[in-house]
Amino acid sequence: MKENKYLSSLFWIGALYFFSGLPFGFFYTFLPVYLRMEGVDLIKIGLLSSAGIFWSLKPLWAPLIDRYGYKSLWISFSLFGLSFTLLFLTFLPPGSLSFSLLLFALTFFSALLDTALDGFIIEYIPKDLLGKANGIRLSTYRIALIFSGGILVALAEYFQFKALIVFLSLFCALGGFIILTNGNLRIKPSKVSSFNLFEQYLFPLNDLLQREKAFLILLLVATYKIGDALLGGMIYPFWVDKGFSKLEIGFISGTLGSIFTILGSLLGGYITERWGVKRALLNLGLLQALSNLGYTLVAYPGIYKKWIYAASVIESFTGGLGTAAFITFVTSLCKKEVSSSQYAIFSTLFSLTLVISRSISGFGAKTLGYFHFFGLTFFVALLPLLLIPFIFKENSQ
Repeated sequence: MKENKYLSSLFWIGALYFFSGLPFGFFYTFLPVYLRMEGVDLIKIGLLSSAGIFWSLKPLWAPLIDRYGYKSLWISFSLFGLSFTLLFLTFLPPGSLSFSLLLFALTFFSALLDTALDGFIIEYIPKDLLGKANGIRLSTYRIALIFSGGILVALAEYFQFKALIVFLSLFCALGGFIILTNGNLRIKPSKVSSFNLFEQYLFPLNDLLQREKAFLILLLVATYKIGDALLGGMIYPFWVDKGFSKLEIGFISGTLGSIFTILGSLLGGYITERWGVKRALLNLGLLQALSNLGYTLVAYPGIYKKWIYAASVIESFTGGLGTAAFITFVTSLCKKEVSSSQYAIFSTLFSLTLVISRSISGFGAKTLGYFHFFGLTFFVALLPLLLIPFIFKENSQ
C-alpha cells in the first residue's frame, strides 16, 4: 500500500514537471522557428528573448504562493493562464506589439508554474524519496523540452504552426483541469499565520543567512554547475566550426544528448538516494567535471571528429548525474513552510551565475582557443567540489 502511494507520488511529479517544461521548449525552440518562417526580422526575434526575464524574478511572487492557498491551485491557475495566452497568440500577427506583450504573459505564467511546483515537490514528496523524485522531475522536464521544441517543429512540416499552438493550448488546459479536480494534490499549507506579508518576504532569506556555513552553502549553489555552463556556452559553436552538418548537430548533440541527460538524471536520482547527498554531490560532481576533459581532448587539432560523438554523449550523461545530486541538495535545504520562496532564491542564484558564465564563454574560447578553454573549464568545475567537505559534517551523508 505504501509502495503504491510512493509510485503515485512519483507519477504526479513526473506529469507536473512535464507541463512545466512545455513553455520553455516552446519559447526557445518552436517560437523562433515559427517567427522566422513568418518573416519576422532577426533582430526582433532576438529582442523577444527578453520576455524570458520572468524566469529570473521568481522571488517576487514566491512568498505569495507560500502564504495563500494550495500550491496545486496555483499550478492549475498557471496552466490555465498558459492555455489562454497560447490560444490568443494564434489570433495576432507574429512579431506585432500585442504578440510580443503576450509573450511576456506566457513566460510570467510559466515562471509562476515553476515557482509553485518547486515548492509543491518539497511538501508533497517525503525526504527519503527526493532523490528518485528529482531524477524523474529532471527527466520529464527534458522530455517536455524535446516535445514542445523539436518534435512540434518537425510536425510543422505536416501541420500549420497555429494548429500546433492550439493543440499545446488545449493540452495545458486539460492539465489545469485535471490538477484542479484532483483533491489528493491539495497539500495543506504549512502555518505561517504569525508572519505579516512583509515578514513573509524577509523570513525565507533571513532563515538561509542565519544557518551555519550559510555563505559556503550559497557559494556552492551558485557555482556547482559553473564548469558545465562555461563549456555549454561554446559546445554548439564548436560543433559548427568542426564542420558538422545541421542534422548531426541536431540529432547527436541535441536529441541524443537530451536522451542521455534524461538517463543520467534518473540514475543520478537513484544514486543520490543510495549514497546520500554529500557523497553524491562530490562523486557525481567529479564525473561531471571529468567529462569536460573529453571535450578538451577532441578539441585537439587532428582528432578524428567521430570521437566528438562520444564526448557529447558522456558530457550529457554526466551532466544529468550531477544535476540530479545538485537539485536534491537544494530541495533538502528548503523549509516546507517557505518552500517556494527559498527554492526561488536558490533558483535565481544559480540561474544568474549560469547566465553570466555562458555570456563570458565566448571571450574565453576566442582568446584561448577551444582546446585550452575546454581544459580551463575542467579546473573551474573542480573548484566548487572543494567546498563540500567544509559544508557537510564529518559523519554526514
